[in-house]
Amino acid sequence: MPSSTDRPAIRFTEPGIMTSAGRFAHLIDRLPGDVAKLASVGHGLLIHEHLASAYGVTLSPEDRESLHVRPAERLLELITTRDDRPLDVPRESAARLAGNCRHFTVLAVTMLRAHGIAARARCGFAAYFIDGFFEDHWVCEYRPAGQERWAVLDPQLDERQREMFPIDFDVADVPRDRFLTAGDAWRRCRDGAADPGRFGLSMVRESGWWWIAGNLMRDAAALSGVEVLPWDSWGAMPGPDAPIDDDLRALFDRLADLTRDPDADLPELLRLCADDERLRLPAAVRNDLRGRDEPLVS
Repeated sequence: MPSSTDRPAIRFTEPGIMTSAGRFAHLIDRLPGDVAKLASVGHGLLIHEHLASAYGVTLSPEDRESLHVRPAERLLELITTRDDRPLDVPRESAARLAGNCRHFTVLAVTMLRAHGIAARARCGFAAYFIDGFFEDHWVCEYRPAGQERWAVLDPQLDERQREMFPIDFDVADVPRDRFLTAGDAWRRCRDGAADPGRFGLSMVRESGWWWIAGNLMRDAAALSGVEVLPWDSWGAMPGPDAPIDDDLRALFDRLADLTRDPDADLPELLRLCADDERLRLPAAVRNDLRGRDEPLVS
């Protein structure tokens, strides 16, 4: 029987709406069940939309359509339609599917869970891309074998990126001060220990409380079992530079507390996200990049 500290992790061994391999499960079953090796599989299948030039690739508008794909099963369908070789055969850079940190993370979570490793996507901010700035980012938390803790895996960082950025740590055990969940970022800023203007997406020169709040809701949704796109919005999520009144601030304070240590009271987090209409995920969300409402699952 699992110990009480292991019970929350059991939930994160089952595939979710976005992390089911579906009809491609047999391809993942053939892969080695090692965390680092599974993460490296994604490096040969996906190419980051903002880093493609570092691999000598220019993405066309058609290439970028895959950025709006949410479920892992659909990602795997697109990958195998292009190249039906085993998933651990790296594709040439130009043949990889365009994605971003969220896609690398969702694929990693899908593969880890398929091999019985508890894993979950986390949305927050990384301090290892731009000096002095916390960049919008997604990573994967997983339970190392024989350990009752969650380690942070950044499944996006391949050898090329480890050369590009100041990566001086094990990418399968990212230090907690180098990646902050959105809840940690919110609490640091609320306590006056960090400047909200240093949290956001540097390439579009956007940052601030509204960005942290948006990622806070996306992180809570991921913990609830639905990994949305980085530009999906709904409910209480504030728009660019929108003011956050006292009522919303109290809501985000509570959400931050619950997401900072979700294992402490996961049922309460799930209940809050399900019962509060400001947080509850609707059947369709706003794809802010496309400027339209889209069903979460189609």
